[in-house]
Amino acid sequence: MERRRPPEPDPADDPEAGTGSFDWTSELSLEQPRSHPSMGEAEPYPARAEDAPRGRRGGGSRRRGGRAGSADGEERRRPQRRISSETVSRILWAVPWVVFAIFVIAAGDAVFAVAMIAVGWALLVEYFRMTARARPFQLVGFAAAAAMVAAAYLGDSFQILLVAVAFFPVMLAFAIARPTLHNVTWAMAVTVFGVVWIGVPLAHAVLLRDIPEHGGALLVDVLVCTFFTDTFAYVGGRMFGQHPLAPTVSPNKTIEGLVIGIAGGVFGFWLAGLYQDWLSGADALLMGLCIAILAPMGDLFESAIKRDLDVKDTGRMLGPHGGLLDRLDAVLFTVVAGYYLALAIVV
Repeated sequence: MERRRPPEPDPADDPEAGTGSFDWTSELSLEQPRSHPSMGEAEPYPARAEDAPRGRRGGGSRRRGGRAGSADGEERRRPQRRISSETVSRILWAVPWVVFAIFVIAAGDAVFAVAMIAVGWALLVEYFRMTARARPFQLVGFAAAAAMVAAAYLGDSFQILLVAVAFFPVMLAFAIARPTLHNVTWAMAVTVFGVVWIGVPLAHAVLLRDIPEHGGALLVDVLVCTFFTDTFAYVGGRMFGQHPLAPTVSPNKTIEGLVIGIAGGVFGFWLAGLYQDWLSGADALLMGLCIAILAPMGDLFESAIKRDLDVKDTGRMLGPHGGLLDRLDAVLFTVVAGYYLALAIVV
């Protein structure tokens, strides 16, 4: 039997129909699917249930007796954010670096200073690679960061300031020596920013390590607190995160993860302080709270820079988990705070 085609709708019966021909391109969405975001943390939010096709909401497909729907419902009842194997992988990647940190901290003196110079150069390589379009003065930046670390080892914070002051005329001389002054302002600004962001904190790490009697232990406490804050925030955010913390900077970070991370960081510093009779519980809690608050700020600071530069990871030094700067972004904030907190509370 021949099937009869339904009659064509009369435009006059449709109050929303316009006069003239029907423009399919104006009515149908021709937008292409969004590509994967370039930022590693800028993952798109999960689609809402009400945006899903009707047959795939809670009830499932009628043809399959609701079995697909029951499976989907069971899946939705599970936690949305599960701890994946990435957590274990991150810990495994961290093990050799923890061993390296323990070795250089225990050695101290010139070994630790040389290690900080090497770490600073590795961080600046990643930073200058991200900002290559500005044509920064890389040689000046490397020399300034190394000089700051050496000044911290041989002197104190005042010598670091002297190096910073001497750094400007040297950079100006390099700027004048360039064949063209095109974008030289951006080149100088990017260079200064990198030296301050990376060189100054590593110099303070040397100052913290060289505090008499307790410097090495305090540096370990700061690193433990920073590591606990980052780990607890990651796990807590994956398990309980519901409210975005800074959607424009890092959409995957949540307020719940921040709170859990701060609590974990305070616990980590307090736990480390249990084995140090010269550090009271109240002092450990106070230092842990300050450092645990600054750690996510360092993380968000680097995330904002990467988002502005449209960069996913700062490098590949740590394999699939990004560059060294991705892992030490919080430490660059916490070692500076740890040094001055130690001077105010412990020394």
